[in-house]
Amino acid sequence: MLAFILRRLIQAMIVMVVVALIAFMLFQYVGDPVVFLLGQDATPAQISQLRTSLGLDQPFFVQFWHFLINAVQGEFGLSLRQGAKVSRLIAERLPATMELALVAAVLALVVGIPMGVYAALRRGSFMSQVLMTISLLGVSLPTFLIGILLILFFSVGLGWFPSFGRGDVVQLGWWSSGLLTVDGWYHIVLPAITLAIFQLTLIMRLVRAEMLEVLRTDYIKFARARGLSNRAIHFGHALKNTLVPVMTITGLQLGGLIAFAIITETVFQWPGMGLLFIQAVTFADIPVMAAYLCLIALIFVVINLVVDMLYFAVDPRLRVSNAGGH
Repeated sequence: MLAFILRRLIQAMIVMVVVALIAFMLFQYVGDPVVFLLGQDATPAQISQLRTSLGLDQPFFVQFWHFLINAVQGEFGLSLRQGAKVSRLIAERLPATMELALVAAVLALVVGIPMGVYAALRRGSFMSQVLMTISLLGVSLPTFLIGILLILFFSVGLGWFPSFGRGDVVQLGWWSSGLLTVDGWYHIVLPAITLAIFQLTLIMRLVRAEMLEVLRTDYIKFARARGLSNRAIHFGHALKNTLVPVMTITGLQLGGLIAFAIITETVFQWPGMGLLFIQAVTFADIPVMAAYLCLIALIFVVINLVVDMLYFAVDPRLRVSNAGGH
């Protein structure tokens, strides 16, 4: 187990260094930060002085080393658009994105797994066909269209939920939470559903496919021959083994929810990191873009590491294989 964790940590470090290099390249080839800071009317002397003070006149690898040291400390400089520290901007927007992704992930799991189990156990029934049709629509429709339709129907038409913003929040130290207020829940419903639909349908189809595969295995046939009830077979044996690959996909999808909440946050004007990144791209705010890339990569790496460890702990075949040297 220790060797497994060490290998994963080394791989994670390599991935983070590569992502940091890509983020650093933004500073080199996507505009000149000195021109952004001083403006087009700056004199050559002012540009040269600021370039020296920022260390931009040093060799490439020296600059990259300083960038790595600062990135490890969570420092990415000042936002070229807002003039504030990037770390503070990220810290202000992180709670909104994390809460939105968490609610969407829970919704996708709570709804997607039962739907997938039902579609597998009642294969060929009318309701199963309806669920598969709905899942096909959920996979096919683009996220922004789903968000616009939900706003049109539930906000404009029925007036049940607000169409933008985060609502009232409660400050818990540096963390701001909208999940502790009724108004915050009203605001998060539509964005969470929009973000969860694709993941929900993906989980449903995956659970259905894995469940059907498990139900055809020999040990399920032996369980039936022993006289076990359908409930014990379906939920005590089949579902438990079905969830092993689902756990891996779900972990990666959680990182995807955080990374790809950009469209949902833009449609609903949700004040999270995705909206901040879109604004940074619009104004070529390179420090914010670099910080966002590194943070998303770190989230993916951490989630992937945790999922690998859980997978190693849940599936005994991996432990046996590693112990036997196969």
